[in-house]
Amino acid sequence: MTDNQLIISGRVCKKPRFSQSPAGIPHCIFVVEHRSSQMEAGLNRSSYVRIQVVASGEGLKQQTQGIDVGSELTVRGFLNRHEGRNGLSQLVLHAHHIERITIGDLSHGTLLQTS
Repeated sequence: MTDNQLIISGRVCKKPRFSQSPAGIPHCIFVVEHRSSQMEAGLNRSSYVRIQVVASGEGLKQQTQGIDVGSELTVRGFLNRHEGRNGLSQLVLHAHHIERITIGDLSHGTLLQTS
């Protein structure tokens, strides 16, 4: 099995943290909050998701510049399980690409790419 891809649009709801690994790889970690209405079994269902995003490497360093609480983004990447110091696990989105949303409605997916 090789399929593991997620695309989600939302608003940054926690201040990004920037760091660098001992190997010199830049990292940016932030949380995206998504709200929308989705069709399921012919009915509208409210959807609410908060997911941590990890953007690593020089290629994403420029895409994460200027991201702050309230920034609206579309993030593409893969899901991975992270285990915290407390032993609890969570799904984390490892970004491959980040687009800033400047015009449009998140619930309808209208985008104007600026990055």
